[in-house]
Formats: sequence, structure tokens, C-alpha cells
Amino acid sequence: MISPPVKISLEIQKQDSKKEVAQYEDELPPGAVEIKRRSRVPGVMITQFVEEVPKGFTTPDFTRKPFGVTVPQGKSALFRAVVTGEPAPNVTWSRNKGDTADPEKFKARYDDKMGEYIFEILSVAADHADTYRFFAANPYGRAVCTTTLNVTDDSKNGPEDFRKLLKKTKKPKKVVQTEGKIDPAFWEIILSAPKKDHERICHEYGVTDFRWLLKKLKTMKAEREKEQAKYVEKVENVKQIEVRTDGRAEFEVDMQLKDPNSQVFLFKDGIMLDYGTGNDKKHNLEKKGNKYLFSIKDLGPDDAGLYQVDVEDANVLSTNFKVPEVEFASAIQDCKAKEGETATFECVLFTPVDKIMWYRNDIAMEDEAKYDITVSEDNLTHKLVIKDLDLADQGTITAIAGIVPCRASLIVIVFFYSLNQRIQTDAEAKEVVMMMRQRDSQQRGPDSRRRRMIWRPREGLRQRETQLQQQQQELGPGPEQMDQEMDQEMDQEMDLEMDLEMGLEMGLEMGLALVWTVTVQEMAKIRVTGQAMLSDTYAIRGKPAEMACTLSSEVDGAWSKGGEKLISTDGMTIINAAASHKLIIKSAEDGHAGQYAFEVEEIKTEASLFVGDLPEFDADSLQKFSKPVIVKAGQTASFKMQFTPQDNLEVRWFKGGAALNDGGGVKIQKEPNHSRLVMKDCIRSDTAKIKIQLKTPFGVVEANSQLIVLDKPGPPEGPAENIDSKSSIIELQWKPPKDDGGSAVTNYIIERQQVGQPMWKKVADVSADRLTFRDRGVTHGRKYVYRIYAENPEGIGEPLVSENIIAGTLVFPGPPSAPKVESAFKNCINLTWDPPANDGGTKIIGYQVEKRKKDTNQWIALNPANEPIEALKYAAKDISAGSEYEFRVSAINESGVGEPSPPCEMVCARNPKMKPQFKHTEDFMVIRAGNSLRIKINYEAEPQPDITWLKNDEPISPWINIINVEGSSTLVIPSSKRSDSGFYTIVAKNSSGSTTFDIEVRVTDEPKQPGPVALEQLVHGKVIITWEPSPDQELDDRLHYMVAEHESNTRIWHTIADRLFCNTFTANVHSGREYHFRVYAKNDMGLSDPSPSPTWGVNSNKVAATTNFPVSVSLERPPSIMVPLKVHTPPKGYQCFMTCAVRGCPKPYIFWYLNGICINRNKNYYITNAHGICSMYILRVSSSDSGEYKVVAINSYGTAECSTIVNVTGLRPLLLLDNRPEVERWKD
Repeated sequence: MISPPVKISLEIQKQDSKKEVAQYEDELPPGAVEIKRRSRVPGVMITQFVEEVPKGFTTPDFTRKPFGVTVPQGKSALFRAVVTGEPAPNVTWSRNKGDTADPEKFKARYDDKMGEYIFEILSVAADHADTYRFFAANPYGRAVCTTTLNVTDDSKNGPEDFRKLLKKTKKPKKVVQTEGKIDPAFWEIILSAPKKDHERICHEYGVTDFRWLLKKLKTMKAEREKEQAKYVEKVENVKQIEVRTDGRAEFEVDMQLKDPNSQVFLFKDGIMLDYGTGNDKKHNLEKKGNKYLFSIKDLGPDDAGLYQVDVEDANVLSTNFKVPEVEFASAIQDCKAKEGETATFECVLFTPVDKIMWYRNDIAMEDEAKYDITVSEDNLTHKLVIKDLDLADQGTITAIAGIVPCRASLIVIVFFYSLNQRIQTDAEAKEVVMMMRQRDSQQRGPDSRRRRMIWRPREGLRQRETQLQQQQQELGPGPEQMDQEMDQEMDQEMDLEMDLEMGLEMGLEMGLALVWTVTVQEMAKIRVTGQAMLSDTYAIRGKPAEMACTLSSEVDGAWSKGGEKLISTDGMTIINAAASHKLIIKSAEDGHAGQYAFEVEEIKTEASLFVGDLPEFDADSLQKFSKPVIVKAGQTASFKMQFTPQDNLEVRWFKGGAALNDGGGVKIQKEPNHSRLVMKDCIRSDTAKIKIQLKTPFGVVEANSQLIVLDKPGPPEGPAENIDSKSSIIELQWKPPKDDGGSAVTNYIIERQQVGQPMWKKVADVSADRLTFRDRGVTHGRKYVYRIYAENPEGIGEPLVSENIIAGTLVFPGPPSAPKVESAFKNCINLTWDPPANDGGTKIIGYQVEKRKKDTNQWIALNPANEPIEALKYAAKDISAGSEYEFRVSAINESGVGEPSPPCEMVCARNPKMKPQFKHTEDFMVIRAGNSLRIKINYEAEPQPDITWLKNDEPISPWINIINVEGSSTLVIPSSKRSDSGFYTIVAKNSSGSTTFDIEVRVTDEPKQPGPVALEQLVHGKVIITWEPSPDQELDDRLHYMVAEHESNTRIWHTIADRLFCNTFTANVHSGREYHFRVYAKNDMGLSDPSPSPTWGVNSNKVAATTNFPVSVSLERPPSIMVPLKVHTPPKGYQCFMTCAVRGCPKPYIFWYLNGICINRNKNYYITNAHGICSMYILRVSSSDSGEYKVVAINSYGTAECSTIVNVTGLRPLLLLDNRPEVERWKD
């Protein structure tokens, strides 16, 4: 866990890390609610723990969530996040397939300067590839987001594989994501994208379940529109982000705000951007009426990301801006073409890109009848074809891949035929100018004159300038008036002698994008210039054909073919009607094809006549195609049509009138003699008319078919109405579904659920002709919900869900008794009440409690009606300390909430007076020297007591910290010493009394090792082990010893004695084996280092064996005390262990006495005697265990005894009253 930024602390307790993470993931704080909220940042989920966040506080949120990273093995991976929240939240990190508790691999820290939480993975390995989760939590909520770590293995890309990489570049595999793993950004993008882009977006994010997607998308759109409706009247004309020819990226939306003062926010990858309203910043907003146009200038790779526009809390637009690393291998080239021809622009990229943008004079060009935009299979070659050129197509063509543009010019050449004579009058010149302006205005708009080249002779220009200057001197017009007059006069006095070729050349040298040139040498002939010239004609074989042109005046002309003049014949008719001239062929044949011309007084227009056939479908294939194709949902539909091969044949497929393109689930195969359409994973909405169109210059033919996709039916039409409700009957009525799934509905299935119960029960299965159902299995007064399913041969569809329907009329319960206050505290008031006398005829299912604060009129429910209180008591905790309240109770039955009870008397939320009482305290503590000592004592008291601390009945040192808060007091010594051991007393005193509590504190450390160890054998088979005491023995009365043995037979160390409070021990040994012994000092902190003994071997320290036989040896002797008892001062409630060593033969009987009373049969003492070691163990000492303990050993040869004193801490030490010399000697 990372501490909040206010107080940086990177202490991580490994043992609790998993527990903390689990708590943040799954558990809610006690009493918390669970309210899901949407973050501004995509992919972040916020859970609010309280109904209403107090003013000045906020739930946690990620203003910048960690991004997924890809790193090679052996490198470090960094995740950075920026978190907000008040109070500052705690941030934790976890992963799906393991833990992050190893500090050698995972490090977490907080960067003060950048305000970032950083999670670092050191030396990334392959098993670190995983999904990582990040949690930010404070008392008011929790925010969660996820990211991924991908690990690559660079060792596989060695030099030996480099040639393979050069040969072929493979497209990256798309990872198909399941419903639970879809990137949250996918939903943000597809909600704002037009329908034509849905298939591309799904393919990009690996979404293939289109049926589920449509349902999910419909629900999410409804939720989004509901959020938008809070601030926006309507949202229209959403345009996704596009790179413009001026180097800026733009996206726009039309929206009408309910409140003009509503704030509009712009986010990039969840980070709020500061935008300008002019052109002075990186990001700008231009508002025109209801149109909001956002732009990004100075584009670079860092500008890629998800852009979102929010109005207050509602998202209105999301667009994904991608900046691929791309470079043109071959740019588009300038093109010059004649009017009516086709212009082609082609570019090649180094990097595959699925789509680039095409512009003409800053206007985007889309794939339509005028333009053909194609992309090669490897996404490297992009081609634009502009068909049927005219002057409006002329200009600059721009191709933009990512943010990289390339440009070329398109020049459209328009020919006006030259004549040899001059314009005779100004009126004729004016007529020419007006005619040109009229035609130019129709094609390019009213401002075309200023974009057109008009050529004037220099002599005429100089002459007219001189005339205008003279007029200015005589009349004195202003400069503007003179310029206007000159402009008018120059348009009237035109003498255009420059030919077409020279005009084009000069226009290009002047850098004009559009060239409009006219070569006129005789006005008389201008008037007969063709207003509609001949154009190429495509005639169907055996059908009439017509070629025509229209002149500006009535003039006769001549028709010719291949230079030979034509006259009217039986099969060909020439018609000259006023200014219209036509050549009509009754039945076109192959011999009629060729070049035709019409000529009038040196004006000549030419065009070609082509003769051919309409496209033709194969008859058998057409008959099969006309039959409907019926498939089930999820299956593949296939259509095939065969036809006669022809040149320039264009094949197009349509579904429901919309053109189909190859890609996604649609596959279109085109061959010279047939075409096939395959639609994969069909869904119900694919049901439509399927059309194939064959198009050539000679005409278009079409064939229609029908695609029917069978699926489960939709839900029945609602609402489900209750047309008859009696005490034990509910009668429902519904309407058939709008969509029967392509098959007739066979039956309806009805399910019922009682409100408040989890189980659904099937109650009926009725035929399709019945649209009503009478349910007789209901209980009066209870509420029910019904689900109605329609079923057809394909399965059961989605249900129609009814509203809550109650059986019979509503009968509410009467009021309970006025609640009684059982007890009152500052944070809780306990209430009880009696049930109502009238339950309304149905069972009381619970109660609702309401409160009213003094001096207010509002009653506030403490529990919702759908969460009734089942008991006749309630603890009201939603109160403020010191405030006065009154409460009332309402009973709830199946009909609802009944009449409330009379209120109780006003009660104040405060604690009753109480003498201080300590809670959950320990009276003994052991602390390692050097560690901090913290003694925390919890108490209850009213009013707050005065706290005093004492040590050994003396006031504590002023250097000791005391922290007092309400309900607890803590004594803190940062670095403890042995001298801090003692009895600490806390005294709590208020007006109700005084209470004290004692805590014994022992400050100790790991013991030092005992002194040298010596071995001695006095009896065969026994070795006496003695050692010098540990230096800590005098400082720690709980220090004892442990002996371990190692013998040559087993060759392992094992403990042979423990809890020895003496400095000697007798061990059993066997002849012929080698022994080693270790002695440890031991206390509450642990073991000391061992003190080793000398080796006890086969020939070492043996008792001398007697070889003279027979020798009589007597081992019988009276008892003797080898090791006496030791004085003990155990604390009250602690354990006590006493031992002594006794020798004697025969084995003496051992008796234990306390203050002269034998305790051998007392079950409070555990007494043992093993190999002469006499032990007694007291599990928990008390004051009654203080006194003189005596051990008496008796056999047939005598008696031996020893005694000691046990003082329980806190009691005065007892005096030895025995003045025997043995006792005095033992005392010394």
C-alpha cells in the first residue's frame, strides 16, 4: 500500500499485502453502500461507499490511468498513475495470476514532483506478462482500473532470421476478444462512430459476436442519451476526427445546450485539455451557432489518442485519433486531362495503412459514383479515380496518410474552337463576356470572375486607361469609382487573339490553380459556338441511336463520318431544327460504329459512336438467383450469379438498397463470367432484398433476390396489462412480437416471480393464438412480476417483463405502538415497539423507522421500504452527537407501508455518565531492547476522564510521549532500554469515579551464551554436565537453559533437557559411543549461541574399571541434594518452573511441601521425578502460590531436604524462619 501524497511512507508489510488487496477488491467497509459511478476516464470504475459525499470531500478517481506497456525480457517496466480524492486515497497494485509482495521484483513509490504513483517491475520475465489492477480508496469510495504488460523475447530475432523478415512482412494477428475482455475504449468510440464504420471498428478490436454487440449497443446508447438529456437538447452531425490539408486535425458536433453556461470539457486519454477559442493554443474550439468545431494544430505522434467531448458529466463525442508511422514510397503525380475523361492518382506507402484521406481543394472525397477509391490487399497501394471530369474537378488533390500529406495538381482542359475574324463592336464583346460569365457562374458560383483569366490586348488597355484618366480630371470621381469603371470597360472591350495552348502555358507559369482561357477571333462566329457539343455515344445493337449538338444561333451545318459527308438514307436520318442538329440511326449495327463530326463554317465538333450489347445474366443462374436464400442466425449465406463476359463490366452488390463492400463478414468474389457474394455470421437484421447490378457504358441490368435469416423471435409487444385482478386471480394480456424471427410463433411461455423472492416459476405454456393468461395461483395482497416469452422453431426469444402487479386490493396494516427508548448514546439510540393490532389481513413482513430532528418538520426514513426491519427493535446510528430526536415506526405488509405510529418522546444523543472502564487490555508485555514501546489502553467513560501515567508508582519521565484521544490513551517510548522495564499504571478519573490498571513491561534482548561447559562421570552410564552461567542470568529472572546432545550412533542433534534454571544436568551415556553436548541460554526473546562441551568419547573420562575379582561394591547410600532449589519471583498470572537434583540408593521417595503442607496430590501443581531430577510446574501463579517450597527425599538410609522462597510480584518477600545451618548456607 502506498501512503497518500500528504504523508509519504513506503513501508510495506509483506504479510498483509495480499489481505489488503483482497479487501480493496472484494470487501466493503462495515455499513457501507455500493453505488457504481462512471469516471470521466474510460476504463475506470468508481464505487461510492456512502449515500452522499460530505461537502469538501470526494471519492477517489484516476485523472490519468496507467497505460499498457510492452518491454523485452530483462528490462524494467513502469506504470504511472495520477490519482485525486479528498481525503488523499491509498493506492494499491495487484495482478491476476500472482502476487506483487516480493520487494526484490516489485517496487512502489510516489513521485512528489510529478504527483505520480509509480509501480516498477524490475528485470521483467516472461511470467510477468499479465493484467495488472490498480486501486485507489478512501473512506468515501474506491476507484479501480486495469492495464496490461506484454513481454517480448528479443533473443528470437537473431541475424539468422533477418533475411526472412526482409522477404515478407506479415500482418499482425488480431486478437479476438471475448465479452469480458473488450477494451473500454471500444465502447466510447463505437457509440459516436457512424454506422458505416462499425464493421471496421469491430474488426480492429476483434469483436465478432455482432448479435450480442447490437443488443449491448442499443442499451448503452439509451443510457448515454439519458445522461445527455440532462444538459443537451439534441446532438446531431457528429463528425469523427480527420486531418485537414492545412496540417490540422478537426472533429465537430452540432449540439443545443439546455443551459448556455454549461461547461464543455475536452479530454485526451482521460486527461483534461486546456483549449483556446481562437488559434492561439495547441487545441482550439470554434463555435458557430450550435456547431462546435475542435481543432488540433502542429500535429505530431504524441497527439494520437482517444479524444472525448463532455458537457458537464455527460459524454457527447468520442473519437480515436491514430498517428501511424508512415512514409510515402511513391507520391501522387500531377495530372492533365480533358473534360469528360478520367483522372487517376496513385501513391505507394512503406507501411501498411488500411485507409488514407483524399481531398480536392480542401474538400474531402468519399467513395461514390463520382470517385472510385481502392486499396490493395497489402494496404500499401492507394488509388483515386475521378470519372467524367469537368471544370469543377480542377484544383489541388491531396492524399493524407496519418498526418503525412502529399499533393498534386489536376488540370481540366476545356476547348473553345478558334475562329479567324475579329470582334466588330463593343456590343458583341459585351455579349461574349456575359455568355462566358453565365456558363462559368453555373459551374463555379457567382464569384467565378475573380478566379478566371481574362486576356486583354495591350493597345486597347492603354487607350482606355488614357480615356478614363481624362474623365477623372474633368469630372473628378474618386479612386474607387474610377477602378469600377475601368473594370467594367475592360470587360466590354475585349480583343482576344491569344490561342489556347499559349494561354494555358502562361496561366500555369503564373501559378494559377484554375485556368479559364478563351480564344476568340471573330464575334460573328462566337454566336454560333456550340452550347451543347457532340459527345461519345454508346448504342445498343439493334436499337435506335442518336447524336446531337446545339448551337447558339440558327446556322446550317454538315455531318460526316471518317471524312465522308453523310446524308439522310433509309437507315439514317439527319434533322436540322433551328439551332438543334441531330443524326438518328434507326437500328444500330457494328458498321455504324466510328468517328462522327458536325461542322459549321469552320467550327467542328467530333465524337465517337460505339455499338454493343447490354450486360446479360445467364438464364439458369438468374432463375436460381431469384429464389430466396433462407439461413439460420449465425450461418453463412451465399449468392452466385453467372453472366456473359464483357469489357468495362462493373459488378456491384446491394443489400436493402445499400452498396456492399468486400471486408469483415462480407466477401465479394468477382470473375470475368460470374460473381459470388458470401455473408458470414448472419443476424436477423440482415434480412433484406439482395441485388446484383451489371453496368457497362451501354447500360445497366439488375437482378433481385431475398435473404431471410431465421432467428428466435423478439419479445412480445408490451406492456403486459393486468385486465382482471381479484383476490386470488391475475389475468394478463399482451401483443404478438414485432419480429417473429422469420418463422411463425408457435407458443408463449409465462413465468412468475413473487416480489422479494429470487426464484422464477413457469406457470403456463399457451398456444400462439392465445394472447391472454389467467393465473389462479396467487395470494391476495402480494406483488408479482411476469415474464412472457415467444417461441418459434428456432428457439425461445427475449422476454417481455411486466411491472409489479398486486393480487387483489391494497390493505395496509395499522400503526404499531409508539417506540420506547431503551438506551441512548452519542452514536446510537436503541428503540423497541409492539406490533400493530391490525395487520391488514396479510402477514407483517417488517417495519420502517423514521426520525425527526428537533426544530425541523422533516421525517427521514432510516431504512428503505424494500429493506424492512424484521425485529421489534432497532439501533438508530444515523444521528449526530448532542442533537435531540423523536422516532416513529410504520408496519409493512404485502400491500406496502402502513400508517406510522405516534412518535416517542424527544431523546438526546449522548452517553450516560459512567465511571471509566478499560477494555481489551493485556497486563504483561515483553519488548526487545531498542524497539519502540507502545502501550495503548482503550476505555469507556462519560464525561471524558483525566489520564495520568505512573511507573513503579512514580510519575513518568517527561521524555516519554503520551497520546490521548477520545476513547484511548497511548504511551510511546521510541527506543526502549532495559531500564524501561517495570510496572506502568494508568489512572483514569472523571466525575463518576476513578479507575487504575497495571501493566508489567519487560525490556530484554536475546541472551548471551553460557560460559564454558565441563563434563564429569561419577556413576557408570551417567555424565554430569556443568556450565558457567550466562552474563544475563542476573538481569533476567526468566532466563533458563536448554541442553542438546549429539552421539555418534544417530549423528543428529536433539534436545535432552529444557527449562533448566540450574547450571548442571545429568545425561545418560552408553559405552562405545562418542558424545557432544551444547548448552543454550533461553528467554522470551529466543535462544543464545550455543556453548559446546568437550567430546565425550570411547576412552574419555571413564570411571576406572576394577579388574580384581571378586570385589564387593555397595552403591546404597542415604539421599543427598546435588542441586538445590532456586529462588523465584514470577509475575502474577505467569508460569513458574522449579527443579532440583537428588541422589540416593535405593531411589528415594520425593515429597513437595508448600508452607508445611504436602502438595503431591494437588492438581494445581505438575510434579515429576526423572533420573534424580525433581521438577514442579505451576501453569499460572497467583498470590496464594507465594510461600516456602520444600523438597524432602526419603529412603531406608536417611532423609534429605532443600527449600526455597517463591515471591509473586507485588507481594512483600517472605522471610526464612528456619535457622538451620543448611538453610543459612544455602542462603549465602
